[in-house]
Amino acid sequence: MPAAAAPAAALAAKKPQAAEAKETKPEAEAAAPAAAGAAVEGTPVTAPMPGMIVKYEKEVGDSISQGETVVVLEAMKMENALPAPASGTIKSVNFSSGDSVAKGDVLAVIV
Repeated sequence: MPAAAAPAAALAAKKPQAAEAKETKPEAEAAAPAAAGAAVEGTPVTAPMPGMIVKYEKEVGDSISQGETVVVLEAMKMENALPAPASGTIKSVNFSSGDSVAKGDVLAVIV
């Protein structure tokens, strides 16, 4: 029986290491969006879900009013017009038509 106990102990020793690796990955992913959001000057227009950029209605330098469509995002075979969260001027456009984006990606910045 001691021979059977040794493999079980070795297996038990490996499981916590695998759990530690899984625990650190979500922390790293959670830190990335926070860091990206901290670097943005102005009001970000973020992707509410993963999808593909269909087109930008506004370009860098264009004036925009709150509620106007900034970008059209295709998700789940539907086109979603994303409104400007604030009035101002488009400072940056971070993607191009056809690009895939993840939830929370900053698509444009309004100042």
